[in-house]
Parts: sequence; structure tokens; C-alpha cells
Amino acid sequence: MNLQNIISEIEKVDGEVFDRMAHVSRRGLFSSLTKKTIAVAAPAVMASMFNKAYGNHIPANVADVFNFALALEYLEYRFYDIGNNLSMIPSAYKDAFEVIRRHEQVHVRLLQSVLLTAAIPEPKFDFSAGGIFTDTFSNFQTFAAIAQTFEDTGVRAYKGQAPNLMNAPAYLQVALQIHATEAAHAANVRYLRGQKGWITGGTAAMQGLPAVVNGNYAGEENVVQAGVNLANALVGNASLKIPITMDMVTESFDEPLTKDQVLAVVAPFFAK
Repeated sequence: MNLQNIISEIEKVDGEVFDRMAHVSRRGLFSSLTKKTIAVAAPAVMASMFNKAYGNHIPANVADVFNFALALEYLEYRFYDIGNNLSMIPSAYKDAFEVIRRHEQVHVRLLQSVLLTAAIPEPKFDFSAGGIFTDTFSNFQTFAAIAQTFEDTGVRAYKGQAPNLMNAPAYLQVALQIHATEAAHAANVRYLRGQKGWITGGTAAMQGLPAVVNGNYAGEENVVQAGVNLANALVGNASLKIPITMDMVTESFDEPLTKDQVLAVVAPFFAK
């Protein structure tokens, strides 16, 4: 794939995106969101390639996964789009959230282009989550906390759907590219909130978030990987030069969420 073509597609959405990124870099914000990250984030040019390869008949399982992803991307894009039009985001972070908004916009555009007439329309949202958050768009701390929750959950959602795309490698590749960029979003939003760049343990409180979003972090306390209980093997092991803690073990791996789990935790943000 020609990188210049990808960049051209991104510039159709935001002709000044790289100037924006230079500005963000100079101010020391979101330095990991580089031009390369933007190019990899959502290569919209691939939509035409998919249509040439598969015609208008993408596999049913791919359509299901991509529409699920599209619902989440609609949620994130609309959240940032509303937030960026308000003055409650401090000027120091304004450009950074604008970059994330543009990423989500390109993700939506790509998924719509691949799904064509099968794409679900954008639903209505309730960013108060049924009245749980009363100051989503007037209190930056609330806005940033919800942003972190959305990004953390989105990363786990894409990971959970990867096995369902094993029969369609081209689509799996794009899903993983989006997944990686969502992870960059999550790490950077966490950083500006004063959190670690990765998930610790399996509760919202350990992420500096209210208990109401505990479901978003369920399972992250897992310490067994590939059948190996890493807590038993490493925590308290006196032979290690650097002691390994339980937090370090849970932080070292990000856990997937199933579609049903994701829908359950994001359901309050979809208008009834």
C-alpha cells in the first residue's frame, strides 16, 4: 500500500492534521500520536481495496464485527465532537483531544465505507449515562474520566473480536491497526489524568475512576496467561533482582471483552 495515498485520505478529513500534530508536539502533549500513528490509525483508502477484493459481499461475520465496532466508533466520535465544541476543555489539552476526535472520525468513515449499505446508522446517545454523570460536558475531569473509560473499553472490545476475523485476514489487519491506535488514545488520556498508561487490577478505583464503571475493568485482575500463573511464579520470588508485584503482573497483559460484556457496559450511554 502506498503510504502517500493513506496520508492523502487522512488529509481529506483534516487538511491541517500534520500541522496540528507539529503544534501538539511542540507543546509536549500526546507526543506518541505521531504522523505514523495517524497514518496507521484508520487507513480509509483500504475500503476501496476491500470492495475490489470482496465486492459488496463481505463475510457475514465480518459485517457483524464491523457494525459492532462502528457503534463504538460512533459513540467515541460523537463524544469528542461535542466536547471539542465546548470551552470546558483546557486550552493545553484542546489540540490533543482534537487529534483523537479526527482519528475516531476516520475510523467511522472507514467502517462505513467497507460496510456500505450494511452499515448501521448512527444511534442517539446519552452521555449522562441515564443521569449518572450530570456534568459530562461542563466538568473537564468528568469528561476526561469518561474518555478514559471509552478508550480502555474500546481496546478490550477490538481485542475480543479478533478471533472472529481469523477467516478474513485483510479485515483482521485493519481491526488490529485501529486497536493499536485506540490503545495509544487510552494511554495518553490516562497520562493527562495522572494515571499510569496501562490498566492496573480489575476495579475502576484502581484507574482513578468511580465504581459505576467497574464492569469496564472486570477480568483485568487475571494473572494466568497461557496456563501459567504468573503471580505464583513471580510475586515474592526472592531470586529476582527486581521484585515483581501483583500490580506489575496485571499491568503486563490487557484482557479482552466479549461483545455481550461490552454492550452491557456501554448500554447506559445509548439513548433509550
